[in-house]
Amino acid sequence: MINKQQIMVQIPSDAAEAQTKQVTFEEFAAWHPENGRYELHDGVIVEKAQPLGGHELVTGFLARKVTVAFDFLNLPYFIPRKVLVKPTENQSGYEPDVLVINEKNLVNEPLWRKTSTVIYGASIPLIVEVVSTNWDDDYYMKQGKYEAMGIPEYWIADYLGLGAKKFTGNPKQPTFSVYQLIDEEYQVRRFQGNDRIISPSFPDLNITAQQVFDAANAD
Repeated sequence: MINKQQIMVQIPSDAAEAQTKQVTFEEFAAWHPENGRYELHDGVIVEKAQPLGGHELVTGFLARKVTVAFDFLNLPYFIPRKVLVKPTENQSGYEPDVLVINEKNLVNEPLWRKTSTVIYGASIPLIVEVVSTNWDDDYYMKQGKYEAMGIPEYWIADYLGLGAKKFTGNPKQPTFSVYQLIDEEYQVRRFQGNDRIISPSFPDLNITAQQVFDAANAD
């Protein structure tokens, strides 16, 4: 969830005072606090609101299932705690809900050692965003940026059916979207109810859309 208010950031100046201004990614990465939920959207720092409990349950469920899937395939992947994804063409930096990293490609990442940031799609087999009130960011902004970066697979878990009708149906209902990069463009498949989720990256994944949505209501 994103509360799109611009945040006061300490930017070095002759007056050594806080300024509210557009910042570069480098300034954002240097400022980015360990304890906090912030992203950079086209030079503007936005604070991510504390997520709902259901959001965190869905995120945890998907992280666990994906970890089992890549462990089964013995892939050199891991899910980091706090890593930034930076599109190469603008001053942005995102913290996805679930980010799968290809450890073997980190040697090619110029920002990894200093700011734990990845910029290449080859380093990111999968990104997952769990939709909250900022559904337009996930369906429009981030989908376009992740596509341009060449990230091969992107999931949107809209467990409350908050997205526009063209994404969630009419009437709206909870929807799980899988975007697959084909010829440098995303092709999408949407799953609802008891549909089994088909993942090109993890063909042995055996969960239904409803299992994902039900995770939000776990005791």
